[in-house]
Amino acid sequence: MNLNCIAVDDEPLALGLVSVFIEKTPFLNLIGKYSSAVEALQGLHSQQVDVIFLDIQMPDLTGIELARVLGQAQQGGVGPRIIFTTAFNNFAIEGYKVDALDYLLKPFNYEEFLRAANKAKAYFELMNRPAPAVTVAPIVAEPEEESLFLKVEYQLVRVAFKDILYIEGLKDYVKVHLQGNPKPILSLTSLKALEDKLPARRFMRIHRSFIVSLDKISSLTRNSIQIGTVTIPVSDQYKDTFNQFLSKWS
Repeated sequence: MNLNCIAVDDEPLALGLVSVFIEKTPFLNLIGKYSSAVEALQGLHSQQVDVIFLDIQMPDLTGIELARVLGQAQQGGVGPRIIFTTAFNNFAIEGYKVDALDYLLKPFNYEEFLRAANKAKAYFELMNRPAPAVTVAPIVAEPEEESLFLKVEYQLVRVAFKDILYIEGLKDYVKVHLQGNPKPILSLTSLKALEDKLPARRFMRIHRSFIVSLDKISSLTRNSIQIGTVTIPVSDQYKDTFNQFLSKWS
């Protein structure tokens, strides 16, 4: 599979290097290079582009702003995927929010570039894979899922339900605290969205900022639960549900 690419950077040397890397990669086709995001936006209207290698710090329209414009225009449709190329590492979270495919920190070499290009190739191969043929089969109860995928940095990570101790909601993220792992994993999602994916018989929300794994509770009171050495309060909003659960322990 070959991917049509454009390079966008206001620095001539950086633009030239990315263009050379694209032309050096057998499955990438360089169909345009632009010194501003405004020029690139005009070019995107006249040609089919799969991948944009996009600088962030540019005058008039930044790479992040261009990514937002493209995301709004697609409205759920298939469009070009973005790989950011920047000299500043403080834009990683912004790149994550606009669903960038990868993030290359300047100066990067061809090996790093190729790793990002291969990620783009794998993505489009997955998107273009034909759906399996539909066959008629007896209706059977589907087994309950035992894990879920969370977006962590620029990849999807499988997390087993049995490993989750509790989940803490922050402003734009959740912290998933895992058994045997002293460092929680951070995922860009809301606590409500994650609550909808978790089996109710195994997890319970007891606070606007906390979901707990029921089989990891070591002790509880009328107002809090204990998981290991961590005490988590029960807020008034969730008291009725919690009291129903508590009655089973009485």
